[in-house]
Amino acid sequence: MKFAALSVRKRYMQERDDIDQVAKLLLSGGIICYPTDTIWGIGCDVRRTDAIERINKLKGRPPGKAYVLLVSSIDMLKDYVKTLHPRIETLLNYHQRPLTIIYPEARNLPPEAVAPDGSVAIRVTRSRLCRELIEAIGAPLVSTSANVSGQPYPKNFGEISSEIIENVDYVSKENRWDLSDAQPSTIAIATENGILEFVRP
Repeated sequence: MKFAALSVRKRYMQERDDIDQVAKLLLSGGIICYPTDTIWGIGCDVRRTDAIERINKLKGRPPGKAYVLLVSSIDMLKDYVKTLHPRIETLLNYHQRPLTIIYPEARNLPPEAVAPDGSVAIRVTRSRLCRELIEAIGAPLVSTSANVSGQPYPKNFGEISSEIIENVDYVSKENRWDLSDAQPSTIAIATENGILEFVRP
C-alpha cells in the first residue's frame, strides 16, 4: 500500500495543465486558482473586467482596490508602464527573490486593474506555468492570494479553503503536493528617479 501511495503521489507531482485549454478559459472570462512563483493565487485575464469583478466578489474585496499583475518578461512589462528606469530594469534582471514593483503610471490597462492614483503593481514572474499562460493569452494575469479577504494567505495548496476551490472555474493540477511554506513576494514602490522604496522586504 505504501508503494501504491507513493506511485499516486509521483503521478500527481508530474501532472501538468493543458495550457491551451486553460488559456481558452481565461480568454472567455474564466477565473482560475493556480500556483505562482510565490503563493497560490486566484487570477484572470486582466482585460476581462467581468472576471475581475467576480474575483472581487469571491474574495470580498471592495471595487477599486488594485491587484498585482504578472507579466512574462521585461519587454512585456514595458507595454504597461509609462516609464521603466534603467536602474530598475537592471535590478529586475538580477534580483534573487520574486519582486513586485508598484509603478506610478500605468498604461494600456483597464481602470479596474489600476489603483485610483493611476499606479499599478506588476511582477515579472519566474513561474514556468504563469509565463506559458501569459504568453498564450497575450496579456498579463491578475494575481491575488487564494483566500477570502481578511483571512490568512495559503502557504500551500492544502490551506486553500473550499470556498475558493468551489467558486473558481479551474484549479491547476501543478504543485498540489508541494507542502512547503510559500511566501509572498517582496514589494517596492518605484520613484521617478529609479529608486525603490521597499514596503515589504
